[in-house]
Amino acid sequence: QQISWTPLLLLGYLFYLLLGAMVFQLLEKQAETHFRDQFQLEKLKFLQNYTCLDRQALEQFVQVLMEAWEKGVNPEGNSTNPSNWDFSNSFFFAGTVVTTIGYGNLSPSTVAGQIFCVFYALFGVPLNLAFLNQLGKALNAHLLTLERWVQKPGRAQVQLAIFLTTGTLLFLVFPPLVFSYVEGWSYGEGFYFTFITLSTIGFGDYVVGTNPNKHYIPVYRSLTAIWIVFGLAWLALIFNVGADLMERYLQLKWHKSDLSLAQGDTTKLEDEPEQPRIHIPS
Repeated sequence: QQISWTPLLLLGYLFYLLLGAMVFQLLEKQAETHFRDQFQLEKLKFLQNYTCLDRQALEQFVQVLMEAWEKGVNPEGNSTNPSNWDFSNSFFFAGTVVTTIGYGNLSPSTVAGQIFCVFYALFGVPLNLAFLNQLGKALNAHLLTLERWVQKPGRAQVQLAIFLTTGTLLFLVFPPLVFSYVEGWSYGEGFYFTFITLSTIGFGDYVVGTNPNKHYIPVYRSLTAIWIVFGLAWLALIFNVGADLMERYLQLKWHKSDLSLAQGDTTKLEDEPEQPRIHIPS
């Protein structure tokens, strides 16, 4: 009888989370301590330079800055900065809601806006999933078309390579170049933002169109939202293929293990001499 491989997958999943936690702690905790100490030092220098302020007043001002940031107001700018809720930015925000990216740098502050956001997501998330599903089917149909064009041995590998290469260039390689040019990021930062966005992780540490010192074209964030939708469909298809291959691999390995055990038991029974049966009279 084949044993379920679900417990093995669960253990592997938990081990992967524990491994990630240990690595992130090792890489980030020391840097966080350094930045925290540096921030406290800067506050101390500020109080020394401006003796008219006391620590309590400074802490209150820092709290005001934090509240402004949480409401989507960049403290670096001034009142002439473009609104976070013009049509282009609102379109971008709507896209982050239905795609469940949720950067966290901007959110509704009014009760009416919060209630609308709940119901908007309630219907928008399933609509987005249905749209991405249809878009994925269209991509699969395109793969079949490529397969018909390629009339050579190993055409499946060829069309898969074409699909992966084209998608990688359009959604992972070229966009960081654009973001690096427009936002002033390094290529690594642009690539990080690209993957974190398309995978719907959406930390919010990097968000396009938020630098108050830069002038963006009005449709910049709207075009970014459209790119996100198609990139989501492509990367989701890649993730689905990877998950399917991993699941098949685990099932195959586990099935082979079960089969080997079964064959070993059969061989052991065949090698053993037949034991005399004990007759128990009634």
